Amino acid sequence: MLERLARSSLARKLVRSFSSSTALFNMPYTTIERGQPNSLDYRIYISDENGPISPLHDIPIFADAANKVFNMLVEVPRWTNAKMEINLKEIMNPIKQDVKKGKLRFVANCFPHHGYIWNYGAIPQTWENPEHLDDSTGCKGDNDPIDVIEIGYRVAKRGEVMQVKVLGTVALIDEGETDWKIIAIDVNDPDAPLLNDVSDVEKLKPGLLKATLEWFKIYKIPDGKTENKFAFNGEAKNREFAHKVIDEVHKFWQQLVKKEAEAGGISCANVTVADSPFVIQRGDAQDVVDKSPQPGPALPIEPIVDKWHYVSLK
Repeated sequence: MLERLARSSLARKLVRSFSSSTALFNMPYTTIERGQPNSLDYRIYISDENGPISPLHDIPIFADAANKVFNMLVEVPRWTNAKMEINLKEIMNPIKQDVKKGKLRFVANCFPHHGYIWNYGAIPQTWENPEHLDDSTGCKGDNDPIDVIEIGYRVAKRGEVMQVKVLGTVALIDEGETDWKIIAIDVNDPDAPLLNDVSDVEKLKPGLLKATLEWFKIYKIPDGKTENKFAFNGEAKNREFAHKVIDEVHKFWQQLVKKEAEAGGISCANVTVADSPFVIQRGDAQDVVDKSPQPGPALPIEPIVDKWHYVSLK
């Protein structure tokens, strides 16, 4: 009993200390909604204190480089189904809902999971180069910023910029492309001081890694796709490995934004990257938002989105 109380007391002290030290990470990013939610023209622009920015290019990769605290843009809050993502093609890279065959894309509920089972998003200033053959997976990149699953207790907000501690990574092979999934936790989460590597996840949150692998394997099956595969037989790599992956895709982004790599239709317009030839004026960024569709009430979602899909792995 005394030992448990001591551990509990220590954990509380760590939480207080960690939360105090991370208060400075709160950054002044806000969202600007345009169009009608659940419609093809719905967009979420991100703004700093001076106006609209590109969340892909203008939000720094690090909130605190010395302590390896990363910024994460939340695209999909936990337990939601709308497949929201950074729009790489449009100027200022707003968040929009993915579209397949002219229809808005919603991720299926594969029993017993409902929607996404963690907060899902991306680390800014990263790019998985589709021309680079990854030595560890044997597959090329998926042409997107690197994905993050955030495993804290709080359901985040769409468009929120969260500061996270990286714990590890898994390598999804999605239709022949490397699609890294970084495992992270909000630095302000009470469990953050107790989670320092991927091995800690199973100890503190038993079953979560197994559920994560299952979710990624089956989530496209209701859409007629085959089961997804993982590199390393689904083994989650540790924090050090994940940091190296992030460092590599950050370097690929630097090449992209400096016009040293083929953009392939990705909009590299930004307002803060000083050595980028794609920098635009703040007023031009504001014009992009002002000319987008006016905000309006959300459209209804078809009831089929709530359907359970019963999928069994072979």
